[in-house]
Amino acid sequence: MSNRKVLGRGLDALIPTVGSVEPRADEVPTHIPLETVDANPFQPRKRFDDDRLKELAESIRTDGVLQPVVVRRKGSRYELIMGERRLQAARLAGVPTIPVVIRDVRDSDALRLAIVENIQRENLNAIEEAQAYRRLITEFSMSQADLAAMVSRDRSSVSNTLRLLNLPEEVQRMVESGALTGGHARALLSLTTQKEQLVLARRIVEQNLSVRQVEVAVGLVREKKSSGGRPAREKPAYIADLEKAFAQHLGTRVSINEKRGGKGHVTIEFYSYDDFERLAALMSVPLPR
Repeated sequence: MSNRKVLGRGLDALIPTVGSVEPRADEVPTHIPLETVDANPFQPRKRFDDDRLKELAESIRTDGVLQPVVVRRKGSRYELIMGERRLQAARLAGVPTIPVVIRDVRDSDALRLAIVENIQRENLNAIEEAQAYRRLITEFSMSQADLAAMVSRDRSSVSNTLRLLNLPEEVQRMVESGALTGGHARALLSLTTQKEQLVLARRIVEQNLSVRQVEVAVGLVREKKSSGGRPAREKPAYIADLEKAFAQHLGTRVSINEKRGGKGHVTIEFYSYDDFERLAALMSVPLPR
């Protein structure tokens, strides 16, 4: 079962003066000129799907903006707090006004709300999420424990996400562009040098490797390093074929070592507890709960 919880309640507990990430039932939206609304300078999301924006813009041309965006006053203008995609689509649709809910929000809360809104809707790629976490920690002196509570994630998840910022910049750009997934990036963290991470990242893109294949490749690199780069003793062809068949069926690396008298042992690798559960399910092994 996922450890993720509803985010709104955790956010309200931290910034009760701001309220939930969505407009409340008692808030009456008002229409203001679209040209008076400026983008959110704290928006952690950098990339938007053009096709989905066009679809939303077409819907707005037909039915208008159905859900108001949240803004705050900035002199004679307004600054967006939440609803970046709706704002961009409204501009694309060419509508003159947009429904808004106006709130009195501080800079720190504006950043928190923008981050939580995107995490709640799973809009951020893994690098954008990591950068947003780092901003909260550095700009607002939050601990990882406080941050984990705010976004309703366990502390290890937050820590591992932040570690993605240690990957080579080229690899981070691959994640931001969608060439690599967050799962690919997390698998690369198990490699100890940036050179190894970059080489494998390029291979992922060139060969369209799955996350499972990357985890196997990482295991091979680590095994080679631990053996001092010495090639493993060659196994009989029928053993190698069996290993390949098991690996293809289980989706992970399998090692078969044969001993005298028809004995031996089989090693099945897993790379996370979720991976272990997946393997157990494949082999119909009930796990204690």
